Amino acid sequence: MFTKISSLQLYLLVIFVGIALFSGCNIYKGEQKTATLLATTDATQKQLMDEINRFARVNSMKAQMDLKFEDNSFAQFGSKEVYRAADGEVVVQRPASILLTVKVPVIKTDVAQMTSDGETFRVAILQDGGSGKYKKFVKGTNNADYSKLQKDLDASNGDKGSAMKQNVNAFANLRPQHFTDAMLVRPTDESHVYTHSTIFQVEEDATLSKKSSIRKVNRGYYLLDEFSKHEDGDLIISRRFWFDRVGGIRLARQQIFDAKGEIESDIVYGAEGNLTDTGEYNRLPLQIVVTRPQEKYAMKLKYQQPEAVRIGKEYPRTAFVLQNTWDLEEVDLDKKLQEVTAQKPVSSNQKTATRIQ
Repeated sequence: MFTKISSLQLYLLVIFVGIALFSGCNIYKGEQKTATLLATTDATQKQLMDEINRFARVNSMKAQMDLKFEDNSFAQFGSKEVYRAADGEVVVQRPASILLTVKVPVIKTDVAQMTSDGETFRVAILQDGGSGKYKKFVKGTNNADYSKLQKDLDASNGDKGSAMKQNVNAFANLRPQHFTDAMLVRPTDESHVYTHSTIFQVEEDATLSKKSSIRKVNRGYYLLDEFSKHEDGDLIISRRFWFDRVGGIRLARQQIFDAKGEIESDIVYGAEGNLTDTGEYNRLPLQIVVTRPQEKYAMKLKYQQPEAVRIGKEYPRTAFVLQNTWDLEEVDLDKKLQEVTAQKPVSSNQKTATRIQ
């Protein structure tokens, strides 16, 4: 009996499998839309590096720009603060010097001035809405970590819900040196190791109609990674360049990493055009968006008049060391950091280690 049942079950199984296979041959195949795969252009690693070095031909620049600031402090909750656009004047010079002046549109009154000579920075907050409470002259060191000061600064500022405090916090995280590598791309050199690879990324253009066949596309990129060589033989990534391969080769993005491999700056370059009226600086980005994930902000810089940009003038070093000519209250972040570090209580483990030594 057991054998008969088993044979029957096997027979029925064969019948059902056959029906399933036969039915599968007649399944209606519906058409579904997918991202349009865009044709790509090929390039060698040398060509990619040559493109970076073409950007690096710009040794100094003076330009009038539109600035738009985004505070991403609450990005983890799906929201951000977008501030009104401001006028700006930017002067940058290699290797890492910058003067940035932020102005109120129309009346052109200075809101803030900031400089960096490559090692130190200075920020003068000149307008704060009339109270004068936040007008400061801030000094610090470019490579210092001031994250330990943030809680103290937040507590001392107060007015947590006020719009003015939000604006001041935005300026507190803004550092002039964050924009030098964005506007003055560093050239490649033999002290680094370079590798290249490819990647495809699905992107959507919200400016196009939802019915457009190219609203959602699969775009190809070359990635060029730059690694620093350490004495112990380890390689640490320092920069990553994204090259758009559609319709040619275009530098679309630059990511700069810190010593831990975390992204310091994520820089997106907009459509290319001509800077100056000389005809010498063509196919350069007309808009740059700098995102600083660790400081939780982004800044969009757009040239007001690309043809009026001045490139190649040499500026004195003193142009990038801001002086407190307004007699503002000075805040030395290095001194404050030393004070906070000195006041930090020593843990029991540290005390035990000290006694053992």
